[in-house]
Amino acid sequence: MVGRFWGGRGNLAEVHREPPFGPIDFLALRWYSPPAHQWFLTFASAANGTLGVPMAGVFKDGRIDFYDAEPIDGKLTLVHFAIWPTSRDTGASEQAFSADGGQTWEVNYKTTYTRVPGK
Repeated sequence: MVGRFWGGRGNLAEVHREPPFGPIDFLALRWYSPPAHQWFLTFASAANGTLGVPMAGVFKDGRIDFYDAEPIDGKLTLVHFAIWPTSRDTGASEQAFSADGGQTWEVNYKTTYTRVPGK
């Protein structure tokens, strides 16, 4: 479920998934900063009740790429999260980590999206 705010310059998505390893519940908050000319994205997990590190991104060629640096397993790691359309009513996203300053990336999460008619 996604709700828009600020005239489309922000949205909040509530996500519930049931993968084989157990349920996942989180929020994805995205907002646009006119002074920065950038979009920002952060996640909140129901498991730990905390808001994550905001990622910064820009739209280019129909997709948006977000980046940040986060401590993962005690090591500062670059994180890349991208979202793009695959058709008028579908899209995809993927997340990847880089432990070597962006020279190589390991994709660790992929998602596809389908617009629900009438929503």
